[in-house]
Amino acid sequence: MKHKNILLLLIVSTFVMLSSCGEGFLYKDPQGSINQAALMNQTGVDLLTTSAYANITENGWGATPFNWTFGGMYGGDANKGSDGNDQSVLNTMETYSVLSTNGYIGEKYAWVYKGAKRVNIALQTLEQTKNLPEAFKKSRNGELHFLRAMFYFEGIKVFGPFLPWVDETNTENDPKIHNDVDIYPKVLADIDIAITNLPGKQDLAGRANLWAAKALKAKILMHKGDLATAEPILKDVIDNGMTANGKKYGLEDDMNANFDSFRDNGKESIFAAQFSADRDNGNTGLSLCYPHGGAGSPGGCCGFYQPSNELANSFKVGTDGLPLLDNSYRNKPYVTERNTSSEKDAPLSVNNDMPVDPRIDFAIGRFEVPYKDWGLPKNNWVRDVANGGFYMPKKHVYTKKEQDAGLADGGLSSGWAPGSAINLQYLSLRDIILLYAECLANKNDLTGAMAQVNQIRKRAALPVNVVKLEDGTPAANYLIKEYPATHAAFTDKDMCIKAVRMERKLELAMEGQRWFDLSRWGGQYMNKELADYVHFEAQFLAKFATASVLPAAKTMFPLPDGQVQTMGVDENGKPYLVQPDPWK
Repeated sequence: MKHKNILLLLIVSTFVMLSSCGEGFLYKDPQGSINQAALMNQTGVDLLTTSAYANITENGWGATPFNWTFGGMYGGDANKGSDGNDQSVLNTMETYSVLSTNGYIGEKYAWVYKGAKRVNIALQTLEQTKNLPEAFKKSRNGELHFLRAMFYFEGIKVFGPFLPWVDETNTENDPKIHNDVDIYPKVLADIDIAITNLPGKQDLAGRANLWAAKALKAKILMHKGDLATAEPILKDVIDNGMTANGKKYGLEDDMNANFDSFRDNGKESIFAAQFSADRDNGNTGLSLCYPHGGAGSPGGCCGFYQPSNELANSFKVGTDGLPLLDNSYRNKPYVTERNTSSEKDAPLSVNNDMPVDPRIDFAIGRFEVPYKDWGLPKNNWVRDVANGGFYMPKKHVYTKKEQDAGLADGGLSSGWAPGSAINLQYLSLRDIILLYAECLANKNDLTGAMAQVNQIRKRAALPVNVVKLEDGTPAANYLIKEYPATHAAFTDKDMCIKAVRMERKLELAMEGQRWFDLSRWGGQYMNKELADYVHFEAQFLAKFATASVLPAAKTMFPLPDGQVQTMGVDENGKPYLVQPDPWK
């Protein structure tokens, strides 16, 4: 009886509360949230657009659009680095035995659709918002279509073009869509909308403008293999393009200007991630990829993304100052060798008799060569030589001057990992110039192609790009020349294409591009290049002795197994997500 009375009391109390409050409380928005109606104004649309942009900087190590894992490591620019146990999920990726359960693959896939969802919400809100200024509405519409094209393009680069397409017409929170349609046409339609709507100049340097959209369209077409359509767009960007803040595109004399917080959004930057020194906004995607040493080193964590021996030796040149296009750069002697002297701190030493392209010490940290303004690297800057080799990443790493100015710190990411305010260029003029050279070589305009290559090499040869010791002498035997008109690349198409591809390897080293180049140049080419890379690297790192050779058909990664399982099957028992044939 006592228990019955208590139960009756509870029931009565509930009804009293409901009758006194009404049922309106059931429909109130949770604290800390905002409903879509409240965003149907100019400020709201701006906030939603900013949220879509933020996806570029809100990413994990596998999701970053700067692709140190998928583009850099998988393409042979670098190995995982660090030691064998840390982030062991990457051990199979760097040795080409990756599985669909790999967590980094899942991160990338989720990032693509997180970005697409943010864009879709913003576009839905934009469409329903009345009385917006026409110029504002057009620009935000263009920016959002640019961003969605970029997010899906990142998905295509990694997983191939057969992906579920979810746009603003789909309002479901958990859409079930088959991946049986090539989404290239939809991505290109998005970027065409962006081109139609975007202005040439923006109110903020970080916003996408007309020229960024054209450059992205050209990149998409190049990856698709449509060089003929990409060529005039690339030429237009080079000849007429300008940055969002109104600067005519041009190559910076000082290559370091492209990786410098003090000189962000310069004339070579077409579209860049706008990082800041606020916690967790300072390039968290590459927060593992700094020299490992403690105090007195840049970052102090975590020793990942160590440039490969194959990449380092690619910078060897002949006595004519030109790359060794016959691949003899893989022959001894090597650019860095073990130091037999007990008097020197570094376990390795630079081979100062060997002529090398000066870009080696712009892209790669080497012992006995000044590391930006940090001085000479110390032994503990490399975490485990046996696992990662003896080179260090350099391009994206901040200077001591930036750290002292509060623009970088060893604990900027999640309170324990390095980060900085250095913007990273997703689209750059140097990349566009070399893509244009590729198009010209493909249509047999060899002189035109080599003129583009020589433009890049001329900049690299400027005195400002020579790394020097404290006494003012060059840190190595630097030698770089432009290709003379008598070179075979001016008359032989195959040689010209080889020169262009080598120039992309050298100029864009450690920028997360390499594997995507290899894959778009064809499976057989990719297979041969990576087989040669693995064979060469095995001379230095034992783990590559048992590495697999990536089959020519696998020009994409598998879809994440977790996504395949979660999506399930339709009413006819057909899976929504089907693995690409090479991964079945």
